[in-house]
Amino acid sequence: MPNILIIDDEKPIRKSLREILEYENYTIEEAENGPDGLKLIKQKPFDIILCDIKMPRMDGMEVLENIKNLEEDIPVIMISGHGNEETAVDAVKKGAFDYISKPPDLNRLLITIRNALDKNHLITETKVLKRKVSKTREIVGESPAINKVTETIDRVAPTDARVLVTGANGSGKELVARWIHEKSMREKEPFIEINCAAIPADLIESELFGHEKGAFTSAIKQRVGKFEQANGGTIFLDEIGDMSLSAQAKVLRALQENKITRVGGDKDINVNVRVIAATNKDLIKEIDEGNFRMDLYHRLSVILIHVPSLNERKEDIPLLAERFVKEICEDYSIPRKMMAPDAIEALQNVNWTGNIRELRNVIERLIILCGNEITASDVANNVVIADKKHFSEEVFQKFAKFQDFKDHMERLFIENKLEKNDWNVSKTAEEIDIQRSHLYNKIEKFGLKRVSANSN
Repeated sequence: MPNILIIDDEKPIRKSLREILEYENYTIEEAENGPDGLKLIKQKPFDIILCDIKMPRMDGMEVLENIKNLEEDIPVIMISGHGNEETAVDAVKKGAFDYISKPPDLNRLLITIRNALDKNHLITETKVLKRKVSKTREIVGESPAINKVTETIDRVAPTDARVLVTGANGSGKELVARWIHEKSMREKEPFIEINCAAIPADLIESELFGHEKGAFTSAIKQRVGKFEQANGGTIFLDEIGDMSLSAQAKVLRALQENKITRVGGDKDINVNVRVIAATNKDLIKEIDEGNFRMDLYHRLSVILIHVPSLNERKEDIPLLAERFVKEICEDYSIPRKMMAPDAIEALQNVNWTGNIRELRNVIERLIILCGNEITASDVANNVVIADKKHFSEEVFQKFAKFQDFKDHMERLFIENKLEKNDWNVSKTAEEIDIQRSHLYNKIEKFGLKRVSANSN
């Protein structure tokens, strides 16, 4: 049921509009002035706002500008008995959906509201589709740490300099790489990514450089590798610290000579690619231990960008939570839910070992399982506080049977480990010491699904 806010200093007008709109099955909230209306908008979501122009304390046009700064997509219908054509044009220029004179014509008012709802629905659908098609999301945050990252991206992107992005799993390294590509001169060319940790060592060279027919037993036809696919654009080598030494040698040659050779082939193929690499490992330590080539490190690290963990930028959690709530509610086509201030504070007290990815998963869990307003109690019941020696008493009270509690904790444990290992099932199974097939069964049992880190 659409929720409509009426902002008008005349009580009879508010009463008349409420009676008309409630008869049409709309939910109505009222505010007698602009500041009170803006306060309500900050507290709860609205589908449409009806706003008078001539009001004490704050003029309706000023209210409109403030609304657009808070929630750009909310349709605002301006209503006034003192306006003229110039006022109507000015209102629309400032973002109003429409302008209606007082006393409002009932039919026109209802048609305008229906049109505004239809338009808003289309805007939401378009946003959802764009998010599904595009993996490049906005980098959300205003902390000094994340501002340093965005400033470096702006400086580096227009060049062809190679970039090494470091940071923990789930912190948003891929998003940084995509923004470097999006802001570069190669933006219209391919962006090809490859997760070096997810591909077996004996197949990584074929993935990167391709192979000729008959190069090995299963090579039944020629294959074009990722470097050729990225020709003219950007290749993103994610988790490059897990690449085998033999593959590292070939990547080094590709960087030095801008040439590659397919596995099983002897022909040099010229490639023009920008290389962005990422890792969650300390490559200097890997070099000391003989697992990574020093010469390749120096080739890749022309520019170093370190993506801070979520624990290093907790002041960004309110903005991130707000963004995730909005996006997830839109994705599920459900009314917008609100995060209570104590819930935000509770989220800021969590030790986020899984970073942005873990935060988004938690927000999604809260939206699915909790009511219209998410509270600190909801957070305590649905988030494992990793740095506490004990859980909230409410968590224990939630489960009457041991098996239910065990399943709950097992699900959270497996989900956390999968996120930590970037959903590398083999690596996770080895780390937690169970068979890979058993882990797959657990994933299916608990309905676990990977959520892209691009949500940052």
